[in-house]
Amino acid sequence: MMSICSNRKSDKPDALDLSLRRSLPESRDRPIKPLLPPMIGCYIVAQRGVLTTNYLRELGGYLSQPEVSMRLNPQHFTVAKLMQSRLFRIPDYQRAYSWQQRQRADLFEDIREVHRTGRDHFMATVVGLARDTRSIDADEFSVVELVDGQQRITTLVILIKAIEKALHADDQIEGKVRDDLRRLLVKGDDHNLVLLQTNHDSSDVFASYVRDGEIRKDSIVTAADGNVVNAAVECEAFVAKWNDVGTLVELVATIRHKLSMIYHELDDEGTVYRVFEVLNSRGLDVRWIDKTKSQLLASIYEYVDKGSRSDGLHEMQNIWKDVYRKLGLDDGLGDEALRFAGTWSEEARPNRVLSEQDASAALLKAAGTKLATIVKAAAWLKLVVSKVVDLHSDQRRAAVTRIGQARFLAIAIMLRGFDEQTERMLLGAWERVTFRIFTLAGKDSRTKVGDYIRLGYDVLKNQMDANNILESLAELAEGFDIDDIIDENTWDEWYGGYNEEVRYLLFRYEEHLASENGVKINESQWAKVWATDPAKSIEHIMSQSSGKGYVHSLGNLTMLPPGVNSSLKDKPPEDKASRYVECGMNATMAVGRDIEGGLKWNKEAVQNRAAKIEAFVRTEWGD
Repeated sequence: MMSICSNRKSDKPDALDLSLRRSLPESRDRPIKPLLPPMIGCYIVAQRGVLTTNYLRELGGYLSQPEVSMRLNPQHFTVAKLMQSRLFRIPDYQRAYSWQQRQRADLFEDIREVHRTGRDHFMATVVGLARDTRSIDADEFSVVELVDGQQRITTLVILIKAIEKALHADDQIEGKVRDDLRRLLVKGDDHNLVLLQTNHDSSDVFASYVRDGEIRKDSIVTAADGNVVNAAVECEAFVAKWNDVGTLVELVATIRHKLSMIYHELDDEGTVYRVFEVLNSRGLDVRWIDKTKSQLLASIYEYVDKGSRSDGLHEMQNIWKDVYRKLGLDDGLGDEALRFAGTWSEEARPNRVLSEQDASAALLKAAGTKLATIVKAAAWLKLVVSKVVDLHSDQRRAAVTRIGQARFLAIAIMLRGFDEQTERMLLGAWERVTFRIFTLAGKDSRTKVGDYIRLGYDVLKNQMDANNILESLAELAEGFDIDDIIDENTWDEWYGGYNEEVRYLLFRYEEHLASENGVKINESQWAKVWATDPAKSIEHIMSQSSGKGYVHSLGNLTMLPPGVNSSLKDKPPEDKASRYVECGMNATMAVGRDIEGGLKWNKEAVQNRAAKIEAFVRTEWGD
């Protein structure tokens, strides 16, 4: 049995103390409990994580402040107790459902282990903001906004629904449990009010599953929708296999009465964000962008007078709602946007992009203590997020955006505020320099880091004009003369590790041929190419199965829409020529016409085509 709360003043460690001490190297020489003030009387334990002595001291110190302790009553609840008489909401300014298969598999394994051993299992800390009450029939429910713990609660709700679906209505015991779960998940006769209302559920994927048990794969619009659908599928699979372990009634009892959480429910928003900040500041897996949001929100409560606080909070929440909608579930983009925004917030000219932690600190320092500057810092991050996502979404530039320092400079140009034509011209120059250095010259991501970062910083901080930016871009390319980086072996092996670069180069060559012939490129066909893995569209004119030594030469590679490419596969060039002519892509059509006109596709033909592409490369990427 796991003891959670105690007011004993003895320093003698009990079983939980010893368990904690084994997982906390810093604390093996003394009990953990005295670090928490007596008024709290609770141990805070993190699933699969490590809580340090400093973490416990900071949490205890903050929670023992008189103005906080009056409002805080941390409670140890089983899942059944937590979900009793509460309706949970996840506000729009929180991250959407992002749990993946790995996290759900961990939860399933924990449940199996709890059932096998009979021991209680502590899952996590949940922080909620009490909003109001709601009367439904003869019952009254507290409406609570989840500030922390929403991923786990969402998964548990989906799992409970999967169990409800699997229980047999005609079995007396299972039928009763099934009805109980139904009443837990859906409140009232109209079936419109569910236990948990999630954010960003515009497609109604989550609510439909909880109400009706329908997995709406055809309604997936966002990554969050896909995660909900995957969770439902995996939970139903877990439930279906449970009969190998025990009964479904036992599964319900295990989840409701053996899984537990520490629950903090407050009615003051400022305290909620401070508690969330402290809970996630030591040893827990919370992204720095989420910590930054919490700290900015908390700053409004700490520094802004009550008269302005409400409007500021509303504006801040709208900003973060937009941030999370723009990011979707790509955590990497949020991390990068935070690092970039924080780097530009620094006064000192950098040689490297700041780490997430340092970037968060820089952004918070810039936010200061005034409402205007706090909101300005959040709005700045939102703007950077928008540009980072836009650049990432531009598949046409994927070959040049793989380099981090190059992305930093490109985002600086996008943020500079030039008119559309000037921005396009500058980004074109940036593309040419970057492709020349990192693809044609074959340099890796360690090259010119400081040069790119300092220029990216100067573009914004010094408000460089277009001409100065062009001159600085030309300086980046110094030492990479086109005659020095291209030799007779440059085009020999281009397939495999350079697929993104092949697609990019052949697209640029396509643009060149279209302009030369006075025609437009086929946008619809190229849209299909950009939407898939480049390997599915790169066509070997002489097939790979031929065993020829030149099959991976750039001169033997061309582009086809994905479906056409796979259908031709190992056919010889003369059998594919007619399909080439009909494909709608200028460079490939030209190859098809040449072969139909009698050209024998051999090593010489491949070398001749490579020479034509090289002539274009020298013009496009030369000085």
